[in-house]
Parts: sequence; C-alpha cells; structure tokens
Amino acid sequence: MEQKNLVIVRGGGDLASGVIYKLYQCGYRILILECERPSAIRREVAFCDAVYDGVKEVEGVLCQRISTAEECEHVWKQGEIPLIVDEKASVTSQLHPAVLIDAILAKKNLGTSKDMAPVTIALGPGFEAGKDTHFVVETKRGHNLGRIIKNGSAIPNTGIPGIIGGYGKERVIHSPASGRIHNISQIADFVEKGQMIAMVDETPVTASLTGVLRGIIHDGYEVFQGMKIADIDPRKEEKQNCFTISDKARCIAGGVLEILLSKGVLP
Repeated sequence: MEQKNLVIVRGGGDLASGVIYKLYQCGYRILILECERPSAIRREVAFCDAVYDGVKEVEGVLCQRISTAEECEHVWKQGEIPLIVDEKASVTSQLHPAVLIDAILAKKNLGTSKDMAPVTIALGPGFEAGKDTHFVVETKRGHNLGRIIKNGSAIPNTGIPGIIGGYGKERVIHSPASGRIHNISQIADFVEKGQMIAMVDETPVTASLTGVLRGIIHDGYEVFQGMKIADIDPRKEEKQNCFTISDKARCIAGGVLEILLSKGVLP
C-alpha cells in the first residue's frame, strides 16, 4: 500500500540534502538511499556521511544509517531521517513511497523510472521529464535554477562550476593521480594557494587558490586521476557557509516542494 507522505530520495550529497532538509522541515517522512562509498565533497552539509559514521547532522537534523526497511519506523518516531545503502533502490517495492526523487546528480540515469512511485522527480541533466520521470528540476545556476520541467530535460552538464567570488573552474580541485587520499587539511580550514592539502598515495594535492576549504572528499577514499576531490571558496569571510545548506540547494528544494504540493502529496 502506498504511504501517502513517504518520500524516498536516491542520493544524500549536499544538493540532495538541501531537498531532504526542506521536506523534513515540512513534515514529510524521508528515506535516503545511498551507495556504499559516497563521494560527496561538501560533507558538512551532506547526510550521506552517515554511511561512514553511522550518523550525520545537518543544520540540527539528524540522519541515522540503518540496515533494513523495518528499522525506518523506529527512526521516524525519533524524529530522525533513516538512510539505507541501496544502490538499486530495491526497497521502493517494499515501502511503496508516494514520491521518489533521484538526487544522485550523476548527470545520467542510474536506474530511476516513472513506475517507481506515483510521483517521480529527477534533479539535473540526464533525464527527460515525461519519459524517465514525471518531472525534472533544473540544477544549473542562473535564471532557471530550481525551475520545474514537465517536458524535456535540464540544461546539459557543462563541466564548468558556477562563479563564486569571481572564480569558477579555479576553485575546484581534481585529483592529480589515482590512489587513496589522505586529507591533511579539513573542511573550513583557511588555505593558501599552493599549500598541500592532501596526498593521493605519494602525490601531493595543492590548493588551487587562497580561501576556505569548503569541501573535501572523505579521507581514505579511493580516487581516480581527474576526479573532483575538493572545493575552495575564495571568500575568507564565508567560513560559516561550510556548515550551512547553500542557496543553490535551497532553491532546488523549493522546486521539489512545489511539485509535491501541486500533486497533492501532503505531509
């Protein structure tokens, strides 16, 4: 039987977490589905870190990793959000959610289809609204950020980050080699351009510019050469933003909430 206010979200990265936080605050029951080794960069605002640590708090909301769908009810009663490692989203056939949101942000469809819930939503490119899912929400910064797409697709991935403090691609750091990362600097540290912030095996990773380390991939992650592993905010005074949901995530969350209310999916 369909659970009228259950929303299953595939993915728990920072943009997904902005949506999850918004829906939680509005009274929806949320279940997060994640992979075994999430690669989120902005981990201080990403519920997916519960995969590694068992629990993760984002702006006062607690997420708890569980093993089975049967444990969800207990976590919900505690006022928390459950997370299950379930890359195939197989639990949806057991729980019958009212809404399924693909918030993996993989830039391609990793197995989400319209028949997984009465209302299905995808964030960003890689999906066609009306075919893959019922709706798509635009994730590219700019005039259309958060816009609801009922037919067609989001703007294709450009691979170029949005501008922050006058910097775009310069603020994102990609791994110089393949191997296991060892973090030297931590999220919210102030770093200087050229400073060593991590090692990938024996290869140093240096800061691409001076600023606040807004995000860095989980220590010990097995990375590949060219993989996005860190993000620097050049605005020294914005250190507190490392611990709060971004404007981009909140805007996307507004689009998702609009869909739910317009389709009569109430908390």
